Amino acid sequence: MTKLKMADPRTTRVADLAPGQYNDGTPLHDIQYLQCKLILKTDEFTSPKGFKKYGKLVAQAAKECGVGFDDSSAKGSKPAIREVQFMDTADFRLYNNAFILRRRVQFEDGFPVGEPEIVFKFRHPDQQRAAEVDVRPNIPGDYRIKFKAEALPLKDAVGGYRLLFSHNVQFPLSHVQDEGDRKAMTFLSDIFPALQGLQQNEGEHVELVNQTIVEEVLQDLGFLDFGKGVTANTNVALWRTRGEHLPLVGEFAFQAKFQNRAQVHDKARERCAKFFIRLQQIGADWIYLGVTKTGMVYRLKGNPPQAHE
Repeated sequence: MTKLKMADPRTTRVADLAPGQYNDGTPLHDIQYLQCKLILKTDEFTSPKGFKKYGKLVAQAAKECGVGFDDSSAKGSKPAIREVQFMDTADFRLYNNAFILRRRVQFEDGFPVGEPEIVFKFRHPDQQRAAEVDVRPNIPGDYRIKFKAEALPLKDAVGGYRLLFSHNVQFPLSHVQDEGDRKAMTFLSDIFPALQGLQQNEGEHVELVNQTIVEEVLQDLGFLDFGKGVTANTNVALWRTRGEHLPLVGEFAFQAKFQNRAQVHDKARERCAKFFIRLQQIGADWIYLGVTKTGMVYRLKGNPPQAHE
C-alpha cells in the first residue's frame, strides 16, 4: 500500500529546479518531456503479432483509465529498424558516472537512410544534478537538447513508478568536425566538455560496449490523449543483437512534450499515472523489472557496471 501511495501523482509532482546557470550564464535547462517506459520480456516478440498483442493491452488500460487511444495512424504500418551502438571505455567509465554515448542509424527496406545520429546523455535519479550537468557539445553545427523525466516501474514490484532524469543532446554525425580520432577520450572531451576529468591515461579510447551492435525493431502503436492538451505517441520495441539476432529486451514507451511543467494540468498527470500503473497490472507477465535497455547491453558479458539507474 505504501508503494502505491508514493506513486500517487497528487503527491509526487516533481519539485521545481533550484535557480542556477551554466558557466556561460545560460539558465539551467528545465524538463520539457515526460517519457514513461516499461521494460518487457522478449517471449512474445517473435513476430509482428507480438507487437499487436501488446497494443491490445495498451488499448484496454487506456479504456479502463478514461484515456483516449487512437491507433489509426499505426494500422497497416510495418516495424521500423534502427541500429544502435554504445561507446565506452573498457572499464565502462562513462556509464559508471551516469553518462551514455550512443550512435544510431535508421534503416528503410534494408538500407540506411539519413545519417548517423549521436546521442549523449547524463541520466540520474537526482533532478538537480542532472540539470546542472551541461551536456551541450562543442561542435560547429546545430544540436537539440532534450531534458526528460523518465518514469520506470519500481525495481522490485509492479504497480508503482520511479523517476530518472535524462539530460540529452543529439545531433547528426556530420556536425562533428572530421579532424582527430573520434574514439579518443581527448577528442570526446573536447566535443563533450562534461566528460573532462574522466580520462585517466594518455591515449585512452572508447570502444563498442561488449562488442555488440543492437538491432532495434520499433513498432508505432498510436497516440494517447490524457486530456488538457497532453498527448503522447506510443511505441513498442524489441532489442536484439545484430548478426546472432539474440533477443535482449523489449520496451513499451510513450512520450509527451510540453513547453514548461506548469502547463501540465493535474488531471492529465493523474490520468497518465493511473494508465501507467494499470498497464503494469494487466500486463504484469510481460514486465522485466530492475533493468533498462542500455543496462541490458552493458550486462551482456557479466560483471555489471555500477550505473545510477
